[in-house]
Amino acid sequence: MEEADLATLGQTRTKTQARLVGDIGGTHARFAIADANGRLDHVRVLRCAQFADPEQAIRHYLALTGLALPSTAAFGIANPVSGDEVVMTNHHWRFSVAALRAAIGLQRLLLLNDFTALALALPLLQVHERHAVGGGQIVTGAAIGVLGPGTGLGVSGLVAAAGHYVPLQGEGGHVTLAARNRREADVIDCLRQHDEHVSAERVLSGPGLIILHDALRAMAGQPAASLPSTEISARAIASTCPYCMEALHLFCALLGTVAADLALTLGARGGVYLGGGILGQLGRFFTRSAFRQRFEDKGRFSAYLAQIPTFIIDAPYAALSGAAIALESPLCIGYESTERAQ
Repeated sequence: MEEADLATLGQTRTKTQARLVGDIGGTHARFAIADANGRLDHVRVLRCAQFADPEQAIRHYLALTGLALPSTAAFGIANPVSGDEVVMTNHHWRFSVAALRAAIGLQRLLLLNDFTALALALPLLQVHERHAVGGGQIVTGAAIGVLGPGTGLGVSGLVAAAGHYVPLQGEGGHVTLAARNRREADVIDCLRQHDEHVSAERVLSGPGLIILHDALRAMAGQPAASLPSTEISARAIASTCPYCMEALHLFCALLGTVAADLALTLGARGGVYLGGGILGQLGRFFTRSAFRQRFEDKGRFSAYLAQIPTFIIDAPYAALSGAAIALESPLCIGYESTERAQ
């Protein structure tokens, strides 16, 4: 579905409270109107490929909803945000934050990494907006990790400081992918023939699943099948293709290892959360996969990791709420352009 609507989640609010929020990925751009507490109205999901730039997508959103433009906006984007110039890693959009703000007519525009926005929303998740994969118990106030495969691999987290959570702004999806056994080492060696650096994102993403599937076929002397990631997943779940099945099993296992590395790095005893656009579609395949076994498979620290819960996020628009929350933060999160600064 290229466009989706969501019923009102919050209460009626004044125009001065309203702000435009967005979650811009490599495939979809999600927009909504939010209040300061992250409650959302008028959610729409648009395909990025249908628009030349984010300005066109935003104007289309406003036309669809018939809404007036709020004076303030915050967008999470699947990209590093280190300054005014943004060049998307997994899409062709390239733009200036200040120029976008001025072109649309905003007084204030904040741009931040999409998984930083998602991390900010994690403390607000209700019990029904997540489900556990495996055991473990949340330690209140401890660090929290979040990662998720979609068009790329997003990674972030929250660390406690002076009684408050501070979101991380990193690019953990581009860490080097590590093998846990001989088969995985052989697969990574095969992938390295095409890409010298085999990052976690190179495999643990929608495009990565295709690359992984084709590598397994090549290792068996078979030609590439040119299957989309959704078809690979469908055939794996239906057990109709051995290459698809192995690809998806490897995908889940490798994700468990990367998630465990994040948990150890952060000391994420507050839990590790899994977002992105892929895992929710896998259903029982994922919960029955090797993900959790591999998450706990860390030798002397296996017992430590067994106590850390892992959750799949069931709130599809959590990053939009996080973007709204970022606007209220006293911290420097992302890059901001204001009318006063021009």
